[in-house]
Amino acid sequence: METHPQRREAPDARTARSHGSVEPEHGASTAAPETGFRIPGTTRRVPATVAMPLIVALAFGCFTIFRTHTDGTKGGQAILYGLCAAVVSGALGLYLVHFQRTMITETRAIGYGALFGVSMGWVYSLGGESILKSTGFGLGLGAVMFVVSLYIFRGHRVREPHGLHRPHTAHPMPHRTHAAH
Repeated sequence: METHPQRREAPDARTARSHGSVEPEHGASTAAPETGFRIPGTTRRVPATVAMPLIVALAFGCFTIFRTHTDGTKGGQAILYGLCAAVVSGALGLYLVHFQRTMITETRAIGYGALFGVSMGWVYSLGGESILKSTGFGLGLGAVMFVVSLYIFRGHRVREPHGLHRPHTAHPMPHRTHAAH
């Protein structure tokens, strides 16, 4: 019996090639792009839909600590503000990211704009600014976030879970032009 030398390939390459989905001779890559973040010491990955809100919440908590220091709050009280801000914004961010697949584009953009605007308005008020000034600051940044997120969501329509936002359909009644006499 003849023995054939075995080629050593990565398991995904053999699986992909056996199912015919990847053709490396045409320049296709057999390795799937990695998404998410690796947990140190393990082979598991945290999905980006979990990792990104947590990273942003940590950054927001650090920004809250910085902002409370500008008002004169020192030590444990500033850290407590930052910890509370990170926990609340992280929970709301995870909630928004979890349910964004069920929302239409405008509602999703309003959600991101509202979360960002309220968060930034609250942190702005921690520096000793007036309520009116903080509210205006939060509304302005929320509106900017709404426009930016709407632009991003509309620019990537193919990733929408429910397809294109508003596909164009023919009107049931054709438009009539009236000639002036």
